[in-house]
Amino acid sequence: MRKRTLLLATALTTGLLSATLATPTATAAPSGLTGDFNGDGYRDVAIGAMSADVGTVQNAGAVVVLYGSSTGVSAARKTVITQNSAGVPGTAEYGDRFGSSLATADLDRDGYSDLVVGAPHEAIGDRDGVGSATVIWGGRSGLYGGKGLPQPSDLSEWGGFSSGAATGDFDGDGAPDVTLTGQSRTRLYKGPFTRTGGPASHTSLGLFGSTYEVFAGDLDRDGDAERVYPFLVDGDEGGEISYHGWTGTKYAATGMPLADGEEGAVADVDGDGYGDLVLGDHQDPRAGKPGGHKGGQITVWYGGPSGPDPAQTPTVIHQDTEGVPGAGETDDVFGSALSAGDVNGDGYADIAVGAWGEDLGSVKDAGSVTILFGSASGLTGRNAESYTQDTAGVPGSSETMDAFGMTVRLADLDKNGKADLVTGAGYENGYGAVTVLRGTSTGLTTSGATFVSARDVSLKGGADFAWAIAQ
Repeated sequence: MRKRTLLLATALTTGLLSATLATPTATAAPSGLTGDFNGDGYRDVAIGAMSADVGTVQNAGAVVVLYGSSTGVSAARKTVITQNSAGVPGTAEYGDRFGSSLATADLDRDGYSDLVVGAPHEAIGDRDGVGSATVIWGGRSGLYGGKGLPQPSDLSEWGGFSSGAATGDFDGDGAPDVTLTGQSRTRLYKGPFTRTGGPASHTSLGLFGSTYEVFAGDLDRDGDAERVYPFLVDGDEGGEISYHGWTGTKYAATGMPLADGEEGAVADVDGDGYGDLVLGDHQDPRAGKPGGHKGGQITVWYGGPSGPDPAQTPTVIHQDTEGVPGAGETDDVFGSALSAGDVNGDGYADIAVGAWGEDLGSVKDAGSVTILFGSASGLTGRNAESYTQDTAGVPGSSETMDAFGMTVRLADLDKNGKADLVTGAGYENGYGAVTVLRGTSTGLTTSGATFVSARDVSLKGGADFAWAIAQ
């Protein structure tokens, strides 16, 4: 069973969400830095809480933004956004799950990053659970207001539209675009965007089939981002992989018949200037899925002038790879969350790998995160580091079903040139939490680690805080 399917089936508790809206004020010109919503030169973190209660409305969903600074992030510098926030389209309704998917880019090209928020159970008219997506605009005081993205007119009920979201310049025209996924189709929204009109155009891309996930990045250094839509099909239960790029006149798909995975990232791990395709295949091998490794694995397919060669032999890393802490065990789900960033500032992208099903002794599903380091020879297990809530200096302690490592994001939040780790423990205390470890020239440090729970940011109900973190 896929992680998202498993998580969405979990029973949720109830409560109230206070209407907190505390935003910092930037005084300088906007930085233009991707992920910087208030333009102050520091990247920010957007965290989904799709089951947060809004007032008396259960499971309506919320997004919490923690603003970066020279000292990183904290619960004191935040914005909480719901569909009841001023200027945000729609209304918080039962089970909308606003905040299930997140993506960021400067869509209107004003120097401030904007945020795409998916609500895959949003009802549209008399159609239940169709799904919707909203752009929340960045600005001098942070995220505020928004614009709904046009929906396909033929979506059926319970379509789950906007289960996945990604941004990038998909056609090389200099304007960021957006793609959304759902059970029945994918959709492409072409930039540039305006705050009044939304995207320049939009179209359905039904040829990609049924899919929940999407991620994007430039695999061939041609200036446009390729899109990857992994999805499970009969006969390929490890996840069918293809990447879709712009030829100059149209989009073309390249199949990866030997590749498996349900999560992924694009990053240059070997420093050759080409983005590499990193895939997380967290499922255990079984009769219907003979490939993979016990406990999960990741693979790296190296980019080049024509993108990753589907015939290449990829780098395979798992918890039984030399140098990687731990061991591959059933249901570790190593590779169920991935993010890329340069943790130690050496010029090579590193990869954070979540394994939220990791058992620690008798503590089931406590979870872990492993950092794999890039190098001139590519991604390796050499000097890999692993973190749990039992690691010295990491706040809290490992408890059954914390699911530490359910989500991961690597980003430089304090502008020291090294990526920091933000990781979600989606079941922490029944409502979720994030932990932030800062990057240094020797890797992550637990000194000064930050812990922010759903209750620290005034979220009520089951919340599912940190089940999504914007990349």
